[in-house]
Amino acid sequence: MSAQVSTKLATSELTSKPRAVGGCPHHAAVLATPAASQLKALPTDALETARATVRRENGGRTGILLVNHGSRSPVWRKQLLDVQAEVAEYLLNIADVAQVRTGFMEYTEPSIATQLREMDASGIERVLVIPLLLTISDHSFDDIPAICGQTDDRDLVARLASENIAIYRPSAQVSFAPLLDFSGLVRTNLVRRARPLLGQDPSKTGLVLVGYGSAEYDDDWQAFFGETRAAAEADLGIEASAHAWCGHLVDYRRTPTLEAINEMLERTDRVVVLPQLVSYDPMFQERLIGRAVRECADPSRVLYTNDAILPEPAVGQWVVQIASQMLGTVPV
Repeated sequence: MSAQVSTKLATSELTSKPRAVGGCPHHAAVLATPAASQLKALPTDALETARATVRRENGGRTGILLVNHGSRSPVWRKQLLDVQAEVAEYLLNIADVAQVRTGFMEYTEPSIATQLREMDASGIERVLVIPLLLTISDHSFDDIPAICGQTDDRDLVARLASENIAIYRPSAQVSFAPLLDFSGLVRTNLVRRARPLLGQDPSKTGLVLVGYGSAEYDDDWQAFFGETRAAAEADLGIEASAHAWCGHLVDYRRTPTLEAINEMLERTDRVVVLPQLVSYDPMFQERLIGRAVRECADPSRVLYTNDAILPEPAVGQWVVQIASQMLGTVPV
């Protein structure tokens, strides 16, 4: 059974462990579909690459790099680039910040290594890396620091090289911001997304959260989702909640999500299913979670929207807030 029972900007100011060689296994599964097979040899998208860098000739020597996992899904990538578009002008108003860039960990350019190399070439002396990741994982704790050249772990470096993930140790000083769960925005985002599905009467309604999961940091994920569910029950007035994983921890199977939904259907009259994923990827929201909803005991009693945490204005607010705090200033 995998189901488990400071400075702020006004909201109106911003809109909105085993792994396969070559990257995360779920992308190999995506390539099995005809539409996605066209992305097998994903070229550098000139438009996306252009969007991923914003500069200002202000004499500054600090760069901000928004990093994320990367995906072959164009919608996924667009949602992450949209975050940069929302925050770039605010970040460039922080003293000494001259560049704002987005780097993808794998699958597409511009990669994290590419962006760090470009920052070095343009004279950036200090880089603040802001991971747009939900909570702790091997990606956030091990991979991203290693990609930024901040490790001497030869085995880790060799594994990343085997997955065709470039590593670059910049001359610039590198520091790392906390993850999204540190901000508290996940709780408010969940309420915002769930409330329209619940309607006026949330009684006798259950909630199933579906997250990626982490083999190495399972205790942290269990605790985080448990806290998130408890907050949702209090905020929304729902009767019960559960969560399930959909990532490599469960071999990208929909069975854990299906079991969690069916168990909740036995306990409540209706079930709201929410993906607790940063962005939209059809592999997860359609082929895993969506199919589980369609195949459950009574789909007519399940309320599901194939959305994600993004787009979310609070993510942009968090980025500006944490950058301001870590760079020792406030936006001017």
